[in-house]
Amino acid sequence: MTKPYSKNRTDYRNRERPDNRHPSAKRRDRDTKFPLDPSLLVQRGLESPAADDLPVVQLKSETRHPTVYRKRIAEVDPRAKHGDLVRVMALSGEQIGYGLWNPRAEATVRILSWNEPPTTEAWWRDRIDMAVRLRKLMHLEDTTTAYRVLHAEGDGLPGLVVDRYENVLSLEAFTLGMYQRSEAIAKALAASLHLRDWIVRPGPGTLDQEGFLADGFASPGAAQRVLVREHGVTFEINPAEGHKTGFFCDQRENRQRLREFCRGKSVLDLCCYSGGFAINAALAGASEVTAVDLDEEAIKLARRNAQLNKANIKFVHADAFSYMRDMQRNGKTFDVVILDPPKLMRSREEAADGQSKYFDLNKLAAPLVESGGLLLTCSCSGLFSMDEFTRTVRAACGERRPQLLLRSGAGPDHPVSLGCLESEYLKCLWLRMD
Repeated sequence: MTKPYSKNRTDYRNRERPDNRHPSAKRRDRDTKFPLDPSLLVQRGLESPAADDLPVVQLKSETRHPTVYRKRIAEVDPRAKHGDLVRVMALSGEQIGYGLWNPRAEATVRILSWNEPPTTEAWWRDRIDMAVRLRKLMHLEDTTTAYRVLHAEGDGLPGLVVDRYENVLSLEAFTLGMYQRSEAIAKALAASLHLRDWIVRPGPGTLDQEGFLADGFASPGAAQRVLVREHGVTFEINPAEGHKTGFFCDQRENRQRLREFCRGKSVLDLCCYSGGFAINAALAGASEVTAVDLDEEAIKLARRNAQLNKANIKFVHADAFSYMRDMQRNGKTFDVVILDPPKLMRSREEAADGQSKYFDLNKLAAPLVESGGLLLTCSCSGLFSMDEFTRTVRAACGERRPQLLLRSGAGPDHPVSLGCLESEYLKCLWLRMD
C-alpha cells in the first residue's frame, strides 16, 4: 500500500485578467486548465499489448527527436488513451518508434524506443539496469550519497528523473505516461539498487504542460527527512517537499570547485536554497558569507544545514532583486558572488520573458563583484542555450570586461542525449570581473 503525502497546487490568479483572445484560443486554454479526470491517473504496470496491437500515431514527417509536438501529428488511432504506449509511424508507413501518448500535452508523444518495442517489463528493467550500471562506473558513492540515478532523455526514459538520497529514491514525473508508471518504475529501480524506500512526486507545471494534477505518494515508512554527505559536507534533504526531487545534485562538482576561490574572501550566495554554495564557501575559509533566498522554508533548511556543518553564515530572507538593489545603494561589494536562480523558462512561450529576467538579475549582480573578484552565474533552463546565456550575461555586465574562466554544467550522473541537446539544461559561467 503506497502512502500519499502532498497536493500539487496551481496558482489561478491570472484567470482574473481580461482575455481578448480569439474564441478558439480561449477554448484551448479552458480545455488545458481543467485537469484530467482522476480515473486517468491510476497507476499502471510496465506491460503493454504486443507491438502489432498498439494504437498507431502517424506523423506528417519523420523525426529523430524524442519529443513529438502536436503540430507534427497527422493521424491518431482512436484506440489511443491518455498515457498509452503507441506505435509511431510516418504517413508513408515507415516505422519511426514507440512512445507514450498524451493528447492534452503540446509535447504529445515522448519517444521511448526507436527500434525494440518497450512492451514488456523486461525492456523497462533493462533500461533501468543500464542507468544503474552507468552510475556504478562513476564511483559516485566514494564522494557522495546523493546523486542522480536516472536522467530522463539522457537515460532513455523521457519525462522522469530519479535521485538517490542515502537509502531513499526520489522520483519526479513530468509527463502523464511516466506518472502512471512511476510506482512500477520505483519498485524496479529500488530492487536494482537493493533499496526499500522511494517517494514519487509530480513535477511542477503538470496542469499547464500535461493537463493533470496529481498527489505524490511513497512506499510505506519512507523517510521524510534524510541526511546525505557530499565531499565531506552534510546536508538535510526533504524529498517529499523540497524543490525538484529535494536537492540539487547537479551542482555537486560546482560546489566543490567554488572552494578554490573562497579562502579569505567575502561571499554572497543569491537564491541559496538549502545553502550548498554558501556552506562550501564557509568551510573553505571565506572571511564572511551571506546567503539570500525568498523562500522562508529554504532559509530554515539552509540554517539547519549550516548548523550541521558548523558553518558561520549570515542568512537573509529576501527577494534577490530587492537585496541586490539595496546592496548597490549601500555601496556594498563582495569578492565572490554566486547567482543560481530557479528555472525561468518552462516553455518556448516564456523564452523572451525568461531571458529578460536573466539579464536583469545579472545586471544587478555584476556591480556587486569587487574588481578581480568572481561572478559564478547559472541557468537551469534547458531552452536557453549556453551561447545565448553567455551573450545575455555579457550584455548585462555593461561596461565591465569580465574574463570567462570556465563554462561548466551538471555532473556526469546527468548524461545528455545528443538527440535532445536541451536536456543539457544546467549552464554555469565562471567570470573574473575587471
